Amino acid sequence: MSVCATKIPPGRRFQILDAALDKATTGPLWLKDPAVATHIIQTLRKGESALQQYSLHSFVVMPNHVHLLISPKVPVYRIMNGIKGVTSRRAKSFLALQQKHFWQDESFDHWVRSPEQFDTIRAYIENNPVKAGLAAHPEDWPWSSCSATDR
Repeated sequence: MSVCATKIPPGRRFQILDAALDKATTGPLWLKDPAVATHIIQTLRKGESALQQYSLHSFVVMPNHVHLLISPKVPVYRIMNGIKGVTSRRAKSFLALQQKHFWQDESFDHWVRSPEQFDTIRAYIENNPVKAGLAAHPEDWPWSSCSATDR
């Protein structure tokens, strides 16, 4: 039985799927390319500063997925469509990919309901590379909002 077909609460289902992504050694790992990861970060920063679509609080670009904590100023679907559209076109160019899809159509969205939950989500995002065994400390992962190189 799949994780999605069971009665596992959405938050727990997210944790299970995220752990599987973190352990993946096969499948598309396109985001581990430094040019692709850097372009994604530039796109996230532009969405906040130039486009003013959201306030960007925290992010991490992992080898096969991205975590993002924002306060949206426009509908979330517009933000996600923009980020996915711009980054997929450029990434496919960098990587010489012919695939039709670069990102999954769906994303996991969650409304933050309290300052405590905000802090928990931010810590989860920032610690994702450590939990996945990619870095010893959050600031060691170069494609994160808490990276020393991103400041």
